Amino acid sequence: MATSTSDEPQVDKSEDEEETSSEESEEDCEPTLKYERIGNDMKNKLLSKDCVSCLAVHSKFLVVGTHWGMIHIFDHAGNAIRDKEIAAHTTTVNQLSIDDQGDHIASCSDDGRVMISGLYTADNNQTVNFDRPVKAVAIDPKFGKHGSGKNFVTGDDKLILNERGGLFNRHKSTLLHQGEGLIREIKWKGEFIAWTNDHGVKIFDMTSRSRITFISKDHSYRPDQYKCNMCWKDGHTLLLAWADKVKVCKVKERAERDVRDLPEKYVEITAMFTIDSFACGISPLGESLVILTFEKELQEEGNRQVSKRPHLLIVEPHMEYFEEISNDALTVRGFQEYKPSDYHLETIEDENLFYIVSPKDIIVSKERDTDDHVAWLLEREEFEEAMEVAEKNEHLLRKLTQKGVAMKYLEYLLEMGNYEEAARQCPRILGKNKESWEEQTWKFQKLRQLKALAPYLPRTEPQLSPAIYELVLNDFLNTDCEKFLNLVKEWPSNLYNVQTIITATLDRLDRERNNTVLLRALGELYTLERQYEKSLAIYLKYCSIAKSKERLGNTDVFQLIHKYNLFSSISDKIVQLMEFDEDQAAKLLIENMDKLPIEQVAKQLENHQKYLFTYLDRVCQKDQQLCQPYHGQLVKLYAEFAPHKLLPFLKSSIHYPLQGAMDECQVRGLIPEQVYLLGRMGDLKKALSLITTQLKDVDQAIAFCKDKNDEELWADLIKFSIDKPSFIKGLLHNIGTHVDPIRLIPQIQNGMKIPGLRDSLVKILQDYNLQMSLREGCKRILVADSFNLLDRFVKTQKRAVSVDNGQVCPICQERILVTDLKYASNVVLFYCKHAYHEDCLPTHAQERCSICSTQRRGPGSKAVVK
Repeated sequence: MATSTSDEPQVDKSEDEEETSSEESEEDCEPTLKYERIGNDMKNKLLSKDCVSCLAVHSKFLVVGTHWGMIHIFDHAGNAIRDKEIAAHTTTVNQLSIDDQGDHIASCSDDGRVMISGLYTADNNQTVNFDRPVKAVAIDPKFGKHGSGKNFVTGDDKLILNERGGLFNRHKSTLLHQGEGLIREIKWKGEFIAWTNDHGVKIFDMTSRSRITFISKDHSYRPDQYKCNMCWKDGHTLLLAWADKVKVCKVKERAERDVRDLPEKYVEITAMFTIDSFACGISPLGESLVILTFEKELQEEGNRQVSKRPHLLIVEPHMEYFEEISNDALTVRGFQEYKPSDYHLETIEDENLFYIVSPKDIIVSKERDTDDHVAWLLEREEFEEAMEVAEKNEHLLRKLTQKGVAMKYLEYLLEMGNYEEAARQCPRILGKNKESWEEQTWKFQKLRQLKALAPYLPRTEPQLSPAIYELVLNDFLNTDCEKFLNLVKEWPSNLYNVQTIITATLDRLDRERNNTVLLRALGELYTLERQYEKSLAIYLKYCSIAKSKERLGNTDVFQLIHKYNLFSSISDKIVQLMEFDEDQAAKLLIENMDKLPIEQVAKQLENHQKYLFTYLDRVCQKDQQLCQPYHGQLVKLYAEFAPHKLLPFLKSSIHYPLQGAMDECQVRGLIPEQVYLLGRMGDLKKALSLITTQLKDVDQAIAFCKDKNDEELWADLIKFSIDKPSFIKGLLHNIGTHVDPIRLIPQIQNGMKIPGLRDSLVKILQDYNLQMSLREGCKRILVADSFNLLDRFVKTQKRAVSVDNGQVCPICQERILVTDLKYASNVVLFYCKHAYHEDCLPTHAQERCSICSTQRRGPGSKAVVK
């Protein structure tokens, strides 16, 4: 069951019974409506002295009828409208009716009087006396319009239409219905009048002046105790709630005229269902229905049976059943003593306002707005959703604000001790409000939770006061040095007074002189203050204190030197830098050799061979020529610290003493290096001897002989291998293409077991066959190419050579071809296409073109005489 709370500011909270709240609701279901007790003058001046008998509502005001026959007019907040209290009747006011414009009020009473009262003019005021109690009245919705006839309908045991018109504007009465008991309620909407009597509900069409339907009472409850409640949803839909029966009736036009002369309109019941309580009123809410209900069963209170609280039920209607949307139990003043006939429900449809009326209480119910929804979410501590709703619908909020909702969420998180989430929400909640940020920072400080807030503090837009950032830094300085160092690196120096933080850091270092984290932070702070020499000194002190594992990967000092060009300051501190991180130091020194020459660095490192090796090795990797004077020294350093790099270095350089390198390799037993050096020194036999005797590597020995291509080496290798089967096997496998196997095979002792001999011999034969095949193939290719070239040459020699009239003799510069025979001469034409007069050539038997011979051209320059 849904619960509604109603203690709004207008409700007097001093009286416990005045809380218009209901029973506890299901926690997961938000109420559909909210409730508010109407107080002010209505409570103080009316309800304290009189009882409400009926209520009529308008979008402008409320009209209340009492048991003493008075009519009071209030605004919607319950404030009495001055001069709008009417002493209309002497007994209970039974029903009130207001025209659409809100200008006239109709009232009826058991005193037999019906009164029409104008609120702004008395021109249309009427008082009609009947000889009997009048139970119901309805004023024409268009009563105030000119020419409307000033109609109203009254009901006792008859339904009478009252009109004013004619020449003398006289009152005229027309009987519309009688004979079915008392008429207890009348509702007029548009062109239709609906009324109830003891037998059912009837609808009258004012246009056709005819009754169009009768809806019978389909229950056995007494109509005087369980009255029929009616409400027009619109001009054609009538809602009925009678006892425990609910109906939705629609007035429709007949499609075709019937021969039985039936009315043009008829009524269709579109929904009908039974509820488990008695209905005291009905109103529309969109496509749903709002029903005021009275529980059928009584409850025990002391030694007597009393009534239960009324309910406001919202349902979706269907034929024979309904779907319940909400069901709110209401605490109405004096509900224990009331009967179903004591309750009424009125509505202002355009505003979805529902007025629950009882003799001593009037409660207004309205749809919950965005403020109510957000407030409900806040009560349930669903702050995230409340913030989202407030952000999306900020323009709809009236009582709450988006910022207020967010601040409640922040306060809740802090109260619950969820500091991390509170800090994470601060940028979203506080936005760019500097004052709010600073206020919340002090709150976090009091809770000792600045650690949680620090990552989210804004640095720009807004930039907070320096004291705030200094507060955070001091907190970390005293509690978390690592985080303090990170903040010093991350935060721009313009956020706080750097000198203030330096002073605080020095104070802390006085107590903890070997705190390496604080030393690094102090170095950063001095850098921010542009005191680079002090910063460098601090870092070097850190280098001397910090453990090697702690120093690993720390590049602060190197970045400082490089960024601020402090090379002159470290010219005598190279060893300290190498001790701090030799890789980073070597990299820095090599990248800045123009500022720190190799000679200067090598001199400082000469007593620290490991660091000298690291440095010279890096230089050598960059360019061997740069460290050429140190190649001899590098041989010793490579032999000591990186023997695997020595042989590649020996092969790539010639700027080291061979004998000195040889001595170093002999001392350290570096055989491959000795073999290479002996090869360079020309002692090939000793080199081969080292390979065979020390390394015992036949493959390397064979490779060495192949590389040197020396017959004597091959002979020495064969001689050494002749009594060693493993060496013989290796030779048989590999020398077939370099040495004639006949030199080796005859020297093999008879009976010697050589592993893999058959395979070796097969390989030799295969190598021989391969060589023969290659020779035959090459021979065939050579012969074919020779024939092809000869054929091409012959064809070229047979080809004609063109001589045209434009060619001139290179010697006499006259035309080669002349038309005058007196000057004709034989022509010599060379294959290079140069042509001469025979007489111009030095010798008639010249076989080479003088031009091409001068240019040293190749074949094809031999001439042919023509």
